[in-house]
Amino acid sequence: MARPRHASEGRRGCVAWWVGTLALGVALAAVLRVFVLGAYYVPSGSMLDTIHEGDLVLGERVTLGFSEPAAGDVVTFDSPLTEGETLVKRVVATGGQTIDLVDGAVYVDGQPLDEPYVRRDPATGLPERTDSLSDLAGSAGVTYPYTVPEGMVWVMGDNRTNSKDSRYFGPVSVDDVTSRALLIYWPLQDARLL
Repeated sequence: MARPRHASEGRRGCVAWWVGTLALGVALAAVLRVFVLGAYYVPSGSMLDTIHEGDLVLGERVTLGFSEPAAGDVVTFDSPLTEGETLVKRVVATGGQTIDLVDGAVYVDGQPLDEPYVRRDPATGLPERTDSLSDLAGSAGVTYPYTVPEGMVWVMGDNRTNSKDSRYFGPVSVDDVTSRALLIYWPLQDARLL
């Protein structure tokens, strides 16, 4: 016995709806991934204790079209050291500002920075020293005080004794900044807004 014609049309319509919905979802996810959000794996401890090794971070790209990164922002950017690698660091100074390192402390425009996010020495409870990395092989040889050129940002890891950052490779072009980090989403025990 033949099935009624309207039943098979209903099934085809349902399948077409599901396929269309799935295709729309995939297209929307692709647009969000390329233009709005980025997911980043953090391979090192250079941002301890803010971000841990192995954390997955979600960054947003939209606001970079309207405003440059500001001091205090945690950003992702194309590594000046390794092509194809993305780094996560904190913006410490922006174009036109002068950075200086004095007795292990960071100064911007002559004022010491209050940096509650910097990793603390477990023995003393004091913030770890921020020293120049200019004497390391392969460094950009930055000398202090250093004025950040316009269109650039000065970035540092929160774990100052274990971070190759602008002290090593110099300032980063705002054009190389790929996102502002919003939150850690994995593992769940580390999940929080940045």
